[in-house]
Amino acid sequence: MSMSAFARCGFTAAVVVWMAMDGSQAQTQPAGTPQNRNLAPVNSGANPYRVIRDWGQLTVEKRPWGGSNGVAIDKDGKSVWATDRCSPGTAPGCLGTKANPVHHFDESGKEIRSFGGGMFVWPHGIHVDRDGNVWVTDARVPTADELAKYPGEDKKGSVVVKFSPEGQVLMTLGKPGVKGNPPDALTEPNDVATDPGNGDIYVAESHTNVEDPNLVGRISVFDRTGKFLRTIGKTGTGPGEFRTPHMIKFDSQGRLIVADRHNHRIQILTKDGRFVGEYPEFGRVSGIAIDGNDTLYTADSESDARRHPGWLKGIRIGSLKDGKVTMFVPPHKTDDASGAMGEGIAIDAAGNVYTAEATVRGVFKYVKD
Repeated sequence: MSMSAFARCGFTAAVVVWMAMDGSQAQTQPAGTPQNRNLAPVNSGANPYRVIRDWGQLTVEKRPWGGSNGVAIDKDGKSVWATDRCSPGTAPGCLGTKANPVHHFDESGKEIRSFGGGMFVWPHGIHVDRDGNVWVTDARVPTADELAKYPGEDKKGSVVVKFSPEGQVLMTLGKPGVKGNPPDALTEPNDVATDPGNGDIYVAESHTNVEDPNLVGRISVFDRTGKFLRTIGKTGTGPGEFRTPHMIKFDSQGRLIVADRHNHRIQILTKDGRFVGEYPEFGRVSGIAIDGNDTLYTADSESDARRHPGWLKGIRIGSLKDGKVTMFVPPHKTDDASGAMGEGIAIDAAGNVYTAEATVRGVFKYVKD
């Protein structure tokens, strides 16, 4: 495995501006790690894909998309699940609405069903387990101002919910409306993945402002019944440490692959949290997908002149075996000053790629010409 970040990189103090999730005062925080802050940008590679914008249509409720963060492939290998935040922008999310934020689409992009209305603040990651059950994370709790505007919404947020494919609630991890530590609570969970072998549940935390002195960076592990087992990692920039572990997946070897977003790297860990390696070549990664050959598909939705100078948003594709990026799909053309690229990413059995779009909103599909 290539550890090129450590071999090539020195330290450069690159301070970036990071906006807090509630849109409050800008924060300053060195992004990346001391080892990867001056890594040469990887903004090129083959692009064999044609994008189908606005592929997923909300035909059940017939409403516009909110910002979308999560997308996953059903156990059938071809239909698609996605979450949305019910409204544009970062707030108020699904507060004050009964809109359904969990969606299932057939192969053509037509919505099969939706559910979850009135349950979430900020639906984020989505995962389909080996039995076809659907897991959704809620990545924040209401602010004091939001509770004043939407009274009675205090018992929502900061949880992971397991649904049947029909929308029946099967399990809830965390205490709704409360940020805290397991086993009693979770802190703004970004994503969830289940071990395909034994069903253990891995939850990536948190989406909190990285300037927070009590910043949480960890992966909490539960058994398939919801019993808390252990915590992996801690907040930091070292091996096995995290700042915004935004998405997690298992590869074919059963290793845990982590999109460590604010540290500008992919981390590879064993199931018990032992550090195996890291790849900074994939950028400021928000989303990851892995195919059966351990090809890694990543979505970089945040690289820009402030947060990751010289790097572009886009999809970077390469091998988990050596970390080399071989394909690059550039960001979407948009009038938005910050540009756009998906956060969540998934790949179906036929090799089609899907992204969940937070800025331009919706689910986009990528097919090879």
